Amino acid sequence: MRNLKLILAYDGAEFSGWQVQPDTTTVQGTLASAIGRLTGEKVLPQGSGRTDAGVHALAQVVTFVTESSVPTENFVKALNDILPASVRVLAVEEMPAPFHARHSAKAKSYRYRIYRGAICSPFLARYVWHYPYPLDETAMARAAEFVVGEKDFTSFAAVDPERGKDGEIVSKVRTIFRSDWRREGDEFVYIVRGSGFLHHMVRNLVGTFILVGRGTVGADDVTRILAAKDRSAAGATAPASGLYLASVEY
Repeated sequence: MRNLKLILAYDGAEFSGWQVQPDTTTVQGTLASAIGRLTGEKVLPQGSGRTDAGVHALAQVVTFVTESSVPTENFVKALNDILPASVRVLAVEEMPAPFHARHSAKAKSYRYRIYRGAICSPFLARYVWHYPYPLDETAMARAAEFVVGEKDFTSFAAVDPERGKDGEIVSKVRTIFRSDWRREGDEFVYIVRGSGFLHHMVRNLVGTFILVGRGTVGADDVTRILAAKDRSAAGATAPASGLYLASVEY
């Protein structure tokens, strides 16, 4: 048996998220089908995390176990011949048996792109959040600093609690190593790196930073929102279109 690690990039706009679901097109299901056609095996590839419908990935990490003897370099070409153009395998590597895309991950980075121009090209629209309205970008950058460190992110988690295999509610404590905004031409981009992320966490952070940019709340109010441990204290969930899983560290 071989444990293979794939680096995957995909356009999430065409999928109902990562996780396989009945009667819907997902990245995991599409990849599993392609692997099955190539190896003749029924496998369920495991990703480093579950991206939501419409969320993109620059470098999703995936692992699966196979008895196939196909060389790793041939997996890249063969899978890309089978997969739709919206999903590309960037690399394949054989790993030790204990390595797991999700369980072995030490940190992840996400990018969120906000397009600030007056008119957003239709060829860009599904890859950004178009927000042409006035924003205090300096205040948003200050607000982003308040989430760095080990904190309870209950206020920025999805309303439905995440549960582990045993059914117990997953801890909302996460460690953020980097959280900042930067200008890239007409785009204002949020970059965040952490030990792990809760469902909707990055999009809820962005939605809250938008409130800061609009002047609805102050930058230092982020500390109060964190302390509240109440989803209703934070801003609305930002659209999926601007979010990218950028990298995973092991």
